[in-house]
Amino acid sequence: MAGVIVVPLNVRLSVVEIDRILADASPHGLIRHSSLPLPTVPLAWQRVLDQEPLDLGDDGSRSAPINDPDAVLALIYTSGTTGHPKGVVVTHANMLANVEHFDYWMPHKDGAVHLHAAPLFHIADFPVMFAAPAFGAAQVAIPRFTPQDFCQTVERARVSHTVLVPTMINLLTQFPELGKYDLASLDEIAYGGSPMAPELIRRTREVLPGVRLVQGYGLSETGFLTALRDDEHVGQRLTSCGRPAAGIEVRVVDGSGAEVKAGEAGELIARGANVMRGYWNNPKETAQAFLDGWFRTGDVGRQDADGFFYILDRLKDMIVTGGENVYSGEVEAVIYEHPAVLEAAVFGIPDQKWGELVAACVVLRPGKVLSGDELIDHCRRSLANYKVPRRVEFSDTELPKSGTGKILKRVLRERFWDHQERAVS
Repeated sequence: MAGVIVVPLNVRLSVVEIDRILADASPHGLIRHSSLPLPTVPLAWQRVLDQEPLDLGDDGSRSAPINDPDAVLALIYTSGTTGHPKGVVVTHANMLANVEHFDYWMPHKDGAVHLHAAPLFHIADFPVMFAAPAFGAAQVAIPRFTPQDFCQTVERARVSHTVLVPTMINLLTQFPELGKYDLASLDEIAYGGSPMAPELIRRTREVLPGVRLVQGYGLSETGFLTALRDDEHVGQRLTSCGRPAAGIEVRVVDGSGAEVKAGEAGELIARGANVMRGYWNNPKETAQAFLDGWFRTGDVGRQDADGFFYILDRLKDMIVTGGENVYSGEVEAVIYEHPAVLEAAVFGIPDQKWGELVAACVVLRPGKVLSGDELIDHCRRSLANYKVPRRVEFSDTELPKSGTGKILKRVLRERFWDHQERAVS
């Protein structure tokens, strides 16, 4: 299999979405499970992994090994939270840098067991497949996350490390049978993919008191950029995504690309051996993604005087109301402090007078009752008036999410913005 470029696919995608990626990547073949949908894009060959042997190259057609760190290892397609997925070109050198950074923030001792509970098609867990053998760690996986499957696997395999997204941790802390399982082997949980409210961090500490927490911040295009170690989860830094590892540079810049002062908000840009080469078959998007050699993350954030970074919002999710910037993550953190709230997403909706208004979509905990006015009053106690949601909607089902567990805010707000153009885009 030397020279093969891997294209891991999100198993939750529809046939239309899979076809779109296959048409862009133009792979020679496809390996899939029989339970997954059959794409319509013509391919030279397919293998159904659970029904036929994987004997690729047994006919003597194997290529010689390629010893080129700049050779393409994989195409990781973005989660598409703001539009169609793009193919991120990951080289062998990119992956080696990711492995080194993973070892810096979440070292696995010899004999450790890593549980793949997060999707392997996601950049948060994909590098661990390469890192674990280097650490001397074993690997186990579950097909799909549920609190019960997670706990059973940790107990049975004596799992020591795992990577989760906040939605998974939220479900885990709500699992009524959590105390029935022996989770003593679980040493460390890395989390990322989306911000985690301080209230959820505190709740995780309560139900898993012996587990160390590491928050990792990064993107498909960069792998890990910063991390907040367990002992740094204190005070105001609960909302921080940490500091970069050696070899990674991160800056906060204004609209002209000039670096801003500590404490000021701007776009995060980054460079290092971990940063992608570009987007597959997409030179226009690649050019727009870089600023003088620095990758533009599309995230609004700030850096404090001690070098810790804080993610405030996605540029495309930032709400501009009456000329004031509102960062959805700040509002969501306050909403999550209400004991009746299970899930929340904050986004902007159009308004003729103010441009945008703050809106929230909320899922309540089972058996809890909460009105929109009560939640608005709760927010008023902690937020400036212009940040308080003017509209609250409740959902009886979980909020729409990407395959990596990120809430799809574009799905929630698109009906409000039908045939209208956002000021922030």
